[in-house]
Amino acid sequence: MLFNSLGFLFLYLPVVYAGYGWLARWRPRWTVGWLALASLFFYGYWDARYLPLLLASILFNYWCGLRIAAGAGRRKRWLVFALAANLSLLAYYKYANFFIDSLNHVTGAQFPGLAVVLPIGISFFTFTQIAFLVDCHRGLAGEYRFMHYTLFVSYFPHLIAGPVLHHKEMMPQFDARPAPNAADFAVGSSIFVMGLAKKIFLADPLSALVAPVFGAGAEPQLIEAWTGALAYTMQLYFDFSGYSDMAIGLSRLFGVRLPLNFNSPYQAANIGEFWRRWHMTLSRFLRDYLYVPLGGNRSGPAARYRNLMLTMLLGGLWHGAGWTFVAWGGLHGLYLVLHHAWLALRGPRPAAWWGRGLTFVAVMAAWVIFRAPDLATAGDILLALVGGNGVSLPRGLAVHAQPLLALGLRPDFSGIRWIDFGSASTATLPLAMALAFLAPNTQQIFRHYEPAVEQIIGRAGRLQWSWMPNRVWGLAFSLVLLGCLFSMNRVSEFLYFQF
Repeated sequence: MLFNSLGFLFLYLPVVYAGYGWLARWRPRWTVGWLALASLFFYGYWDARYLPLLLASILFNYWCGLRIAAGAGRRKRWLVFALAANLSLLAYYKYANFFIDSLNHVTGAQFPGLAVVLPIGISFFTFTQIAFLVDCHRGLAGEYRFMHYTLFVSYFPHLIAGPVLHHKEMMPQFDARPAPNAADFAVGSSIFVMGLAKKIFLADPLSALVAPVFGAGAEPQLIEAWTGALAYTMQLYFDFSGYSDMAIGLSRLFGVRLPLNFNSPYQAANIGEFWRRWHMTLSRFLRDYLYVPLGGNRSGPAARYRNLMLTMLLGGLWHGAGWTFVAWGGLHGLYLVLHHAWLALRGPRPAAWWGRGLTFVAVMAAWVIFRAPDLATAGDILLALVGGNGVSLPRGLAVHAQPLLALGLRPDFSGIRWIDFGSASTATLPLAMALAFLAPNTQQIFRHYEPAVEQIIGRAGRLQWSWMPNRVWGLAFSLVLLGCLFSMNRVSEFLYFQF
């Protein structure tokens, strides 16, 4: 069941919200159970066969959390046992065939692959529970109410693609059991519509510019490669940030604030700042539960660089079972190592004017590897970005070549056919880039109404765009919603569902 589907918008969500509102008034203690049951139904709707897996994971980790919290001298043993079980489950479903294929490639063996279907959202609900277990060991969390814990893990706005939640952020809000009110409905529905618009009007049209370039054997030339790489860079951002906005908006309908996941990452002035703005809850998880336990920066520069590289390599592998993801993580690890080495050499200084452009190009190049089906295709596209595959113009420009022909020029229009500069997709690309580089983000637009757990305003105090619960904004978002509904003739999944 997708957030951008009519069944979700006009059947599931109204029933869940109405039931929550009734219980909040007459049986407030039952609201947590209602949301937990609704969330389990939401997950089971995708494939009921994997609902027992989610429930087993919740039961096991709840039990382990109790043992860790009360384990006295055996707390560490319980933690190691629980972490090993969680990572083994993730390894089986997500990485078993990757390891088998890699072993076959290296040794020449012919071990058969496993008939494994990746359960949707397994990375997110596993990482959420790993964070909970580690926090229990650190004395920062402890949950003795099974229904509250079930809701914490399965809460439907975040279950499939995040954000990764912290127990201490969510439990006080679930305890409060807020009743639905007009303010939360106005803020939540508006944020949801903004995320829906990102998905439908920006991310989905860009897919037409991405798939042909990244197909095996496409051999794009200069303009095609840049168009496809830029399109995927924007598609991924608006698809995932759109999902995150929709999750934040949905949760706010129930009076619950989720953590931020994006803070205008393509406006970052360096790669370190990029990772403080992109997929922020995953970055926080990698920092707190991997980089710091590895030693962080406590043992000198060499150890710091090693820990950065290991953290990013594992972060890349978390995204998917493939060498392209490992290479993507390694490249970002190299970026961070070079960034910190540069800071150590030059010292902290205001960002240079060229920092934002360099950071964006570096991130885009890494996205090429992330998106490509294999390393050979990624290398071919990266080569094309610097002109290695030729510089002929797209066929779609031929109809605009009369001025060149009048001058006696005969440009080569042998580029691949899919680029049509009169299409809606190519018109969407510059709009998406302008919004990503220049526009305020959701947090800034809704800054007066605390849309999320964090308050990261930045330069929003100088911005004029500020959402208010008035007729002008209400009419604007109503028209946007109508446009989205009329455009939902083809419902597409969110890109991060595959991770």
